[in-house]
Amino acid sequence: MKTKPVDTAQDDETAFVYQQKFSVPYHYPVAFMRGLFDPAKGLFAEIVAGDEADKRHRCFFIIDEGLADLDLDQKIATYFDAHSEKLELIAAPMRVPGGEVVKKDLAHVERMQSAIHTHAIDRHSYVIAIGGGAVLDAVGLAAATSHRGVRHIRIPTTVLSQNDSGVGVKNAVNFKGIKNYIGTFAPPWAVLSDFDFLKSLPRAERVAGIAEAVKVALIRDRDFYLWLEENVDALATFQPQAEEYMVRRSAELHMHQIAQGGDPFEMGSARPLDFGHWSAHKLEALTNHHVRHGEAVAIGIALDARYSVLSGLLPEGEDERVVVLLETLGFRIFHPALESRDASGRLALLVGLDEFQEHLGGELTITLLSELGTGFEVHSMDGEIVQQSLSWLKARENR
Repeated sequence: MKTKPVDTAQDDETAFVYQQKFSVPYHYPVAFMRGLFDPAKGLFAEIVAGDEADKRHRCFFIIDEGLADLDLDQKIATYFDAHSEKLELIAAPMRVPGGEVVKKDLAHVERMQSAIHTHAIDRHSYVIAIGGGAVLDAVGLAAATSHRGVRHIRIPTTVLSQNDSGVGVKNAVNFKGIKNYIGTFAPPWAVLSDFDFLKSLPRAERVAGIAEAVKVALIRDRDFYLWLEENVDALATFQPQAEEYMVRRSAELHMHQIAQGGDPFEMGSARPLDFGHWSAHKLEALTNHHVRHGEAVAIGIALDARYSVLSGLLPEGEDERVVVLLETLGFRIFHPALESRDASGRLALLVGLDEFQEHLGGELTITLLSELGTGFEVHSMDGEIVQQSLSWLKARENR
């Protein structure tokens, strides 16, 4: 700890300012498998037990209502019976709404916190969330704010949560219509992704998650982007080998950025993993979340790819290449809500840009593309070029 005297220039007094500094290492397993709750497989029990294999670990599950058809209560109970020397199921799983519904009302988080209190979940017990990204966000917030943080395991069940949000360190819900306004940075105890869950997803939901893989490939890994192009037909038809590699590689790149990017808790203004997101967040709000997050991100990627070309960063034709990939995967790259205007006649999308800047804390930092696989940060966006980019996307949609 360093200290230095500071002259306050008041009555010859000196203030002593201590620079407190420490670091806390974070580490947690991120596993990919099939049959997580197969009683013959010990992975779940081993990860919960960790270095404390000589005791039973108390667990409480909170599950996405959308998974009601999968008979998870019985599967979990059977698994815990088979591994009772390590695991204790302290109550029947709790159900919460999936999608943006669970993030719109703090009452859902309060209900989870109440259950954590009722079941005496302490800092050595586990709250285990099974569901899509929104449910993981909300349960993560409840866990992080109970007892100043209880152990939390994420079991993501969508492509989007397995390849992106589920492996990160953020938890949040919306407030007064502002996306992710109330939240924390709290790494999970573990992330366990079971590919079997993906089979139960509607086609549109399964496709939507691929947008985040395209995003991270475009800004961080040209080879992965080329692989996406080469395997687009297999991805569009959900061939298991292609889908699983896409999920794993995307998760790896997201984890690398969080761990090695120098700003895991987003203290600065740069948000490279938000490529394509500044417009996506606004589009979601403009459509009252009828456009899925992944679908909005795909449109945002297309918009920013075109903007990168028009602003001279990306070679002509590379935007077309990106859009062809997105369209072949099954995405639309334009939505009429993008042309909405506010009461003053200003393009609502540009209002969203201002909101994104506020979210960043003052300095606007947008990631664009200098080449496929390489992101490039800019600190201003030309409204006229944004409009030209929109017009290009609309023309492609209508041709």
